[in-house]
Amino acid sequence: MISLPHHHPVRLRRSVLSVPASNARALAKSAALDCDAIIFDLEDSVLPEKKAEAQAALVSHFAALDRSGSREHVIRVNPFAGPDGLADLETVAACVPDAVLLPKVCEPQHVLDVADWLSEKGLDEAPRLWAMIETAASILNLAPIAEVGRTAGGRLDCFVVGLNDLRKETGIADMPGRPYLLPILVQAVVAARASGLDVIDSVFNDFADTDAFAAECEQGRLMGFDGKMLIHPAQIAAANAAFGVSEAEAAEALVIVSAFAAPENAGKGAINLKGRMVEKLHADQADRLLVKADLIAERKNSA
Repeated sequence: MISLPHHHPVRLRRSVLSVPASNARALAKSAALDCDAIIFDLEDSVLPEKKAEAQAALVSHFAALDRSGSREHVIRVNPFAGPDGLADLETVAACVPDAVLLPKVCEPQHVLDVADWLSEKGLDEAPRLWAMIETAASILNLAPIAEVGRTAGGRLDCFVVGLNDLRKETGIADMPGRPYLLPILVQAVVAARASGLDVIDSVFNDFADTDAFAAECEQGRLMGFDGKMLIHPAQIAAANAAFGVSEAEAAEALVIVSAFAAPENAGKGAINLKGRMVEKLHADQADRLLVKADLIAERKNSA
């Protein structure tokens, strides 16, 4: 990933597990899992009659939560303009998670409205905002939505692609390898990167099919995604492996960073590295990769 002036700090988002806020057992178990981020879901996975109970459960859960580690705690809310949106945001204000995941973001204003509400509540730094990209309108407006991440007070720093809703709305077939969805997935990555955002690949529904899940993780990594949204703890290890940093990748990155740091290469925009032309942008990319590798090592050591 090329480091941009407006790019946020490197964060681990290899495995992003969604947990229904109405499931007390899942909430209790979530703290011990080895995922990089947890989405506490108040939206699709919670029945309408369970919303208030789930909101109260989250407030209690966050009050007792150990927030000392690097894991991100995210709350997915219902649409701001919907019947549960305001109550969900009041829950957010009580919990102050690291981020709020906004569903069905179709235009920039959907992000800005929530950002304004949080600021009015006096929540100026946290939480950040993540946007679900899961409608046809989301895809048509990818660039302007992503650009909110560059706006002062915009708070947006991550896209999460939601293919279940997108397939339902568009009729695009759910097929192995996602052939008819690839153009959309790549567009989401490109739009996110243009505005310095992270971007998380969609859930894989058949969590019992471990081989197919691993293949889809690898596909997502090759397309440029930072990680994958998960629906079951059994998917965490494979996602962490696929979106991690291999020893070979870390070693190559260290060679590139060291070469540019050498006195004889001071001020150069490109150097000859063992017969290969390497530019400064590759050094920036390598530096972010090494930071990510360090974060993974820290996570392992603190487990």
